[in-house]
Amino acid sequence: MAYSNPGDEELIGQIAHEKPEAVRALYRRYGRLIYSLALHIVGDHSAAEEITQDVFMRVWEKAGTYDAGKAKVITWLSRITRNQAIDVLRKRTRRGAHERETWGDLKLVADRVDHDPVGNVELSSQREEVRAAVAALPENQQRALSLAFFQGLTHRQIAEKLGEPLGTVKTRIRDAMQKLRGRFAGGADT
Repeated sequence: MAYSNPGDEELIGQIAHEKPEAVRALYRRYGRLIYSLALHIVGDHSAAEEITQDVFMRVWEKAGTYDAGKAKVITWLSRITRNQAIDVLRKRTRRGAHERETWGDLKLVADRVDHDPVGNVELSSQREEVRAAVAALPENQQRALSLAFFQGLTHRQIAEKLGEPLGTVKTRIRDAMQKLRGRFAGGADT
């Protein structure tokens, strides 16, 4: 069967029917994006490669459970990637790896643009923009985001760690994300 330009849902359907060429087509379409997302979360090239492989292996195993009514394929893939990356971070934490809890300690991946001075300047500028935006958030929102993104904790785990009600933690994270989204989507300061 030719896979010149099938839609995402069609590819998932073919994968559910165990067509390996459909997985290859889906990988060609989204492999780089999945790798980039994993790399952004874990900050480690080899871990990001493993996560990418795991994501597509999971797609192969779980394609029959995909429900187009619940999410687009890219959203489904992103969710699987995020979950896999968080699992990697949790394993690191359990092994005694250093816990990053502050935005200032965040080491964004600088070697993405190794030999590109313009790219390095842009990346550095983006880092500072993100740090400034997060620094403008109230401390309690920064802390909740840090625990969610750097330690991979669930909302419930964050609430337990902070001794706060679950609803309060969810509201803090939601409010922080809305502020950040608003700042970067419209370029306006909040």
